[in-house]
Amino acid sequence: QVNLLIDNEAEKDYLYDVLRMYHQSMNLPVLVGDLKLVINEPSRLPLFDAIRPLIPLKHQVEYDQLTPKRSRKLKEVRLDRLHPEGLGISVRGGVEFNCGLFISQLVKGGQADTVGLQVGDEIVRINGYSISSCTHEEVINLIRTKKIVSIKVRHIGMIPVKSSADEPLKWQYVDQFVSDSGEGKGSVAGLASTGGKQNKEKKVFISLIGTKGMGCSISSGPTQKPGIFISNVKPGSLSAEVGLEVGDQIVEVNGVDFSNVDHKEAVRVLKSSRTLTISVVAGAGKELFMTEEERQREARLREQERQELMHQKRLALETNKIIKEQQEKERLRKLEISQKAAEEEERYRREIEQITAEEEKFKKEWEEDWRPKEPPKSLKTVTAEVHSAPRSKHKTFGWFYRYEGKFPTIRKKGKERKKSKSDSLCEQKKNKKEMEFEQRLAKEKEGMLEKEKQLKINRLVQEVSETEREDLEESEKVQHWVERLCQTRLEQISSVENESPEV
Repeated sequence: QVNLLIDNEAEKDYLYDVLRMYHQSMNLPVLVGDLKLVINEPSRLPLFDAIRPLIPLKHQVEYDQLTPKRSRKLKEVRLDRLHPEGLGISVRGGVEFNCGLFISQLVKGGQADTVGLQVGDEIVRINGYSISSCTHEEVINLIRTKKIVSIKVRHIGMIPVKSSADEPLKWQYVDQFVSDSGEGKGSVAGLASTGGKQNKEKKVFISLIGTKGMGCSISSGPTQKPGIFISNVKPGSLSAEVGLEVGDQIVEVNGVDFSNVDHKEAVRVLKSSRTLTISVVAGAGKELFMTEEERQREARLREQERQELMHQKRLALETNKIIKEQQEKERLRKLEISQKAAEEEERYRREIEQITAEEEKFKKEWEEDWRPKEPPKSLKTVTAEVHSAPRSKHKTFGWFYRYEGKFPTIRKKGKERKKSKSDSLCEQKKNKKEMEFEQRLAKEKEGMLEKEKQLKINRLVQEVSETEREDLEESEKVQHWVERLCQTRLEQISSVENESPEV
């Protein structure tokens, strides 16, 4: 099958070389990348299936994943031409480029992408019509004839590339890559080799009316290469005019197959008619009629082409390595950016929390300093609410005792005490702001003293044992009992004094 699909001897040698290198290194991704340099057109894709039995069983699943997924079955889809976003595909090719029509681009999320079309699909039929002999413009006009476009495709996995009219047609894999490891797939520029066999089958029409003959000689090929070949072409002859050359293999004459005919039968068929339609494969037996010098020159050219292929492989590997390094650098750069963004966000959050806490603190201090304060309840009112004094029938004394639960205090009934002269002078000198500032300082001092007191209490609590704590609880109970006893006694004394007659 290699001999049928590849006519370039240098490419054959390269194919055998990469297979030998694979069996030494067992590096499957490198093998597939090397094969893609030789299997460079759709007609050679069957070689992937022919090489598969040479791959060990443990690598065959990976081999199937790395090689193009060529489909022999047709797939039919329907697209709405009047859709607001269009069909969602771009196509290239046509009979004027000596190739079929292929999908080269898809709009992500568009109609074509939704129904399952892929880049590398070959369009076979449109609205039931075969487009194998249509130009690019004719295909576009055919698509525009109906509102609903019916398209039949088969997946090839390659697309044609032709930058200019003078440039030969090239083919490029949709997911083309050459890699020295199995990591990642990336399109590598420069790997699309010139497609098409150099030895193509062609048909020529020759009319022998009014001529002496074709002006060429034929001979049979050897056992290893059977067939009928053109062995000599006279310059200026009819054969030379129609483009026949030494080494061309004659495969058919006027509908007669020349694959298994002998030399005598071939001569008879060629002389049987004055008009001949001849099908030949150009250059198929060229090496059979070479001189030794031509053979050496051909061998040098073959080796040169082989070295060129190896050079392309090295360039592709280096390019792929550079791409991977750039991708890794980009990944690290994005990771560093995301880490810095996270750190900056965390720092911003902490600063916001700190600012919020400070604002709350300042707001609290401002409220303590400047909000209007409620006038404190008079001592007389508080005393009346907590302990109402017993009614006295006889005013024996101008003083009476009042117990509030802490210490016995004495309060004189009647008018409130007047402020001293010095206090009133001081209050007159101080303005409202100074007084509030002093109150603030006093509160801060009280707070500090309270904190110190609490710290001392906590320290003492930590130092005393459990037994001592129980003793303290008992002492608190005793103190509470003594205070209640004092209160009761004071109330009794006050009651007796109020009930006694005035002296």
